[in-house]
Amino acid sequence: MRARKVTAMAVAVAVAGGGLAVSQIATARPTAAKLRISADKSKLKFNTSALKAKHGKVTITMSNPSGLPHAVAVEGKGVDKDGKTVQKGGTSTVTVTLKKGKYTFYCPVDGHRKAGMRGTLTVT
Repeated sequence: MRARKVTAMAVAVAVAGGGLAVSQIATARPTAAKLRISADKSKLKFNTSALKAKHGKVTITMSNPSGLPHAVAVEGKGVDKDGKTVQKGGTSTVTVTLKKGKYTFYCPVDGHRKAGMRGTLTVT
């Protein structure tokens, strides 16, 4: 069976004519995951070392209750993006489009990642 490009008009005609059930029509909308983490109040770590998300657009928002500046960043598979560094009470956000695989999320403030402020983001 050869794949065909389906236009919105063709779908509308097929549905109206009874050719396809609505459940048979796949949407092209990408998934969007919104993940929340927090910096530890007194240690150089996040409140979790593992995150999971579906492939597509992924947003990680990190709150900072610590007296030290922190941020959140994601890298792996050609992706390397940092959120802004924030002080106590602030939030750092990073949004990336990810394929299936494993990525590292971490704090990009000098020395924080090496001290243990990192984790694994698994994208399925």
